Amino acid sequence: MTGKTRETDVVVIGAGPGGYAAAFHTADAGFKTTLIDRRERPGGVCLYVGCIPSKALLHVAKLLSDVKDARQFGIRFGDPEIDVDALRGWKEKVVDKFTGGLSQLADLRGVEFVQGSATFEDSTTLGLEDSEVSRIKFKHAIVATGSRPLGVPGMEIESDRVVDSTGALELEEVPGNLLVVGGGYIGLELGTVYASLGSKVTVVEMTEGLLPGVDRDLVRPLARRVEKLFESIHLKTRVVALEEAEKGIDVTLEKNNDKSLLNFDKVLISIGRKPNSEGLGLENINVVIDERGFVQVDDQRRTSIGNIFAIGDVAGQPMLAHKATREGKVVAEVIAGQRTIFDNVAIPAVV
Repeated sequence: MTGKTRETDVVVIGAGPGGYAAAFHTADAGFKTTLIDRRERPGGVCLYVGCIPSKALLHVAKLLSDVKDARQFGIRFGDPEIDVDALRGWKEKVVDKFTGGLSQLADLRGVEFVQGSATFEDSTTLGLEDSEVSRIKFKHAIVATGSRPLGVPGMEIESDRVVDSTGALELEEVPGNLLVVGGGYIGLELGTVYASLGSKVTVVEMTEGLLPGVDRDLVRPLARRVEKLFESIHLKTRVVALEEAEKGIDVTLEKNNDKSLLNFDKVLISIGRKPNSEGLGLENINVVIDERGFVQVDDQRRTSIGNIFAIGDVAGQPMLAHKATREGKVVAEVIAGQRTIFDNVAIPAVV
């Protein structure tokens, strides 16, 4: 850390879809804006290890599915040869293109981008680590630090055979068989990708149906499709033990008090996400955080400290990129003195 200190009107911590949107809007409104992120470019989880790489790989899965479906028209192709390294390289090029474009937009808008990890020293000062800047003085701050994958409580295991969504998107290999723990949209999306690439995919879901919380009428046709694509789906089933074996991971499943032991080459944990509210020094300034780790905000996304706001995953459900983007716009308008609130009657979600 050097001795450089910067002053700015608005500082945004986290450069995901909420953070960069907020920074762009405040800069457009004439405020000197600084955007901070640990990565070297804006984009956040969504662009680096979330929405964009997952949809890129789903595009590949759809292509492979179309090739198989062509047989009903009398058109047959040979079995595909999957070059995992080339596929991973293509996916990374997609990510680079998007994050590079965001960097250009930030420059054009006059947003100062600073790489580093920020911590609140007080309600107008941030300290930075791993950065060319040591301290930033600000008038307004926007916390947009996002979220990270949840692990299975009490079953943390140090093994490269057990991955979360971030690890799965690295696409190091296509395992012979894969267990997906969690039947939500992240698990089903990544399960679809790996099944299309050749893995035998098993899904375990605690509740009585896939995609908990989604309209059952919409889930049924999807369930029929993935039942054909996946090796098996276990509903109302829990994972009660994970243990590394000589080959793969031994997994103990429990349903109706009956237990079974299965072995998988790889296990993907996709049971949800938790907010990144720790390590920011929010306790130093008495910002209120609830028992689940979400920063508490009002309808203007203002925290318990008047000049500090929070948006996106760190500020509560639903954890969706477009919800964070909308919140970023609302906060920019509030800072600019407009009478506005985050009052959406409904927030669309797409699987």
